[in-house]
Amino acid sequence: MTGFDIDPEKVKLLSQGKSYIKHIDSSRITDAGSRFTPTTDFSKLSAMDCIIICVPTPLNKYREPDMSYVFNTTKTIAGNLRKGQLIVLESTTYPGTTDEDMRPILEESGLKAGEDFYLAFSPEREDPNNKGFSTRTIPKVVGGYTDNCLTVAQALYDSVVVKTVPVSSTRVAEATKLLENIYRSVNIALVNELKMLFDRMGIDVWEVIEAAKTKPFGFQAFYPGPGLGGHCIPIDPFYLTWKAREYEFSTRFIELAGEINTNMPYYVVQKTVEALNEKGKSIKGAKILILGLSYKKDIDDTRESPSLKIMELLVEKNAHVDYNDPYIPVLPKMRKYTFNNSSVPLHAETLAKYDAVLIATEHSDYDPEFILKNAKLIVDTRNLIKNHTNHSDKVKRA
Repeated sequence: MTGFDIDPEKVKLLSQGKSYIKHIDSSRITDAGSRFTPTTDFSKLSAMDCIIICVPTPLNKYREPDMSYVFNTTKTIAGNLRKGQLIVLESTTYPGTTDEDMRPILEESGLKAGEDFYLAFSPEREDPNNKGFSTRTIPKVVGGYTDNCLTVAQALYDSVVVKTVPVSSTRVAEATKLLENIYRSVNIALVNELKMLFDRMGIDVWEVIEAAKTKPFGFQAFYPGPGLGGHCIPIDPFYLTWKAREYEFSTRFIELAGEINTNMPYYVVQKTVEALNEKGKSIKGAKILILGLSYKKDIDDTRESPSLKIMELLVEKNAHVDYNDPYIPVLPKMRKYTFNNSSVPLHAETLAKYDAVLIATEHSDYDPEFILKNAKLIVDTRNLIKNHTNHSDKVKRA
């Protein structure tokens, strides 16, 4: 097995048997031994029997699909394509990408999909740091450009996962991943909206959810937060809304969910301003510590993390902002933000010097009682401080 990447630093680490992702143990690389070779030499693509594309599919500044990673990779593969190869796209994208966009690029090689080479789509399914599921145990949806393409792709995945789920086309497979992520986006938007409403009504949304989920049928619990993060949920719905315009269709429900989720960092900042005001403190010049910069607990991934937007908004209001995250000692270089902060230590005296501590990510390392004891004011977006009835003047939900 060969891993291709344009980043020489990542290839160097992998060659040394080291993982550059904290929640993925390096033993998974060393256990592969000589069976795994990382490289930046894309001319070696021609020697591969199967090529799986796993590249980013972000949005551009206009909130439209940025397909440059997929198309540039496809062009590179086309320049090294040979008969009999299987090409599979796993990156989340809009229906039609594989057969309408990628296929013509690959066929510029003079080879025909379904005849000279095989083409398929099988969406990545991953929940980072979820110990209950692994790549092997998560069912794999597979769609082929032709029946033969499906057969070959299914044979590949049958060898490594417990169950493959064949579907009738690449477009169905592409739409499947979008449905999965849009389902989460819409339901999270619903509870985020209810959180804002219930807050105004003096009702604890977390208590409501806990009570509602005792119903053994017809209800699945989703939880509010400071906004959506990660490389899937905040981005993927907009791939479908963009494609829908080609069919003169307005995806109002999906776009409304996106609007609600995108606005949550603004809501959190406003609640922080209000909490400080109640203490007689202005946001201007206030010292604020954000706990957690990764988009979910116990990982080091900051992609689309709402914590970063919250930090930006607070800085714009002239607050002095620091952060603590046990998984992110130093902020990496990012396309959207120019922060160069480092994580501050989480000691009692550290917490005490801030005007407000804003809990953005509920890492397992965070001790609620320790934070409650030492912080002057807590703005909690994750319900980390669950039993705060006796400290209502100190703990504010956002």
